[in-house]
Amino acid sequence: MIKFFFLFCFYSLSFADEILLLTQFNKQDFQNKNLHEYVMSEKLDGVRGIWNGKTLKTRKDQIITPPSFFMKNFPSFALDGELWMGRNNFDSISSLIRTTHIDINLWKKVSYNVFDVPNACEEFNLNPCSLENRLQVLEKYLQENSNPYIKIIPQIPIKNEKHLNDFYENIVKNKGEGVVIRKNLGSYERGRSKQALKLKPYNDAECQVIGYTKGKGKFENQIGALICKTIDNKIIKIGSGLKDKDRKNPPSIGAIITYKFSGFTKNSLPRFPVFLRIRE
Repeated sequence: MIKFFFLFCFYSLSFADEILLLTQFNKQDFQNKNLHEYVMSEKLDGVRGIWNGKTLKTRKDQIITPPSFFMKNFPSFALDGELWMGRNNFDSISSLIRTTHIDINLWKKVSYNVFDVPNACEEFNLNPCSLENRLQVLEKYLQENSNPYIKIIPQIPIKNEKHLNDFYENIVKNKGEGVVIRKNLGSYERGRSKQALKLKPYNDAECQVIGYTKGKGKFENQIGALICKTIDNKIIKIGSGLKDKDRKNPPSIGAIITYKFSGFTKNSLPRFPVFLRIRE
């Protein structure tokens, strides 16, 4: 039987601030910007993988240990990307990353999809320092040091607003997560970037689980909702989106979860928050 309680933590949310983090796309803020300066790519719903030249880690700095065949010819320079098993397979890749057992057959279905080479501008004296040039460093490296599991996410120059909308609608129609929009010219940014944006059918954010409410009716002896602290220290309850297994074995206190919502209330709280997943 689950013990129900409220536990408020005295430590802050632990979000990575040394890696690129996307900002929610806002069409109104984007109208005056030159779309020709930006590129777009599909946003992959996988597990973030940061390669520092020696070790592969999650965004929470936890070490990932793929089998040796997967890591063959990984470069000595840093990469930032997404471990992915295809659309609508987040639970599978997340479970694979968390387990200590190395499942060879599952790892053969994984690809490491790189969207940036963080230190390339400094290490390779790139001029101009652009996303395109940074990814070309990896492309040239792979031509001589092949690895079928390392993929470079195509970055498509945006022609105009219709081009962007058509690309976005096609991805969503085919059950993709959304689109990443990035300014091509500029160095790799660490922390929340205003030049790297995510365009999705809904808003999403992260919060830290600090407690539970007791379930009622058919949810008796289970949790009713998660009590969560947002990144700006607001307290919200999230009950929607929880499956039976989540209510019986909820995310642990201190876990970081991702939720979606539909705008904000007059009190600046997320409207209609829905649980999506535990972050890796």
